[in-house]
Amino acid sequence: MTFEIESPANERIKWLVRLRDRKHRDAEASFVVEGTRLYDRALAAGLKPRMTFVSDRATRTVGETVTVAPAVLDKASYRSRSQGLIAVFDQLDTSLESLEVGPSSLLFVAENVEKPGNLGAMCRTAAAAGVSGIVTVGDTVDRWNPNALRASTGAVFFVPVVASSWDELESWVEGRIRLVAASPKGGKSLWETDLTGPLAVVIGAEDEGLSERAQTLADDLVAIPQTASGVDSLNASVAAAVVLFEAVRQRTSGGS
Repeated sequence: MTFEIESPANERIKWLVRLRDRKHRDAEASFVVEGTRLYDRALAAGLKPRMTFVSDRATRTVGETVTVAPAVLDKASYRSRSQGLIAVFDQLDTSLESLEVGPSSLLFVAENVEKPGNLGAMCRTAAAAGVSGIVTVGDTVDRWNPNALRASTGAVFFVPVVASSWDELESWVEGRIRLVAASPKGGKSLWETDLTGPLAVVIGAEDEGLSERAQTLADDLVAIPQTASGVDSLNASVAAAVVLFEAVRQRTSGGS
């Protein structure tokens, strides 16, 4: 069998390799998807690939598609194997002003999350909780990082994700939405906190927790009650799930 691309020296393969790096993805306003599962979810969300590379001609694709020798496609992958498909998409252009806030809006804010897998898992959980938007602030990892995309299982294709600064976020939320931030040092128990109405749940990094700025801006600083000793905090993605689904519970059961 012959392929359109059979050498790792091909310029389009070099382009894929460069897109592993955030600075190149941002310069081209693009992101990379690997594997048919994420690819199909991107298509289901209405996204159109800029170009798709496959190692099997039978793979269902949309738009411009190039066949690549399997070993060459593997070299372009951010993992050890490519799963037979790599596609390049345009980044989604979202902003705080594009987020709609209504009487029952629920948003998720991730601060200083350094691990792509954690950010992706948080986005997946937030989408499952029905949030209307996700905001990343501080030194949070790139939401278009391939590992973040993979861990999100494509949730970021369906829910708006906005990168913001605290200055921008503070101005935007004022008079519009409450901020509830989770911290082991929180003054209120999560179970005793009203999580109805327009709300943004804020979760910080696992090792350092919430910044002083986040704690100052929060309308409520809440703690997730723990019964076991010797555990100082929960995994950030677990904490996000607990708080977000407590908000869902309150909203579907009529209150706290």
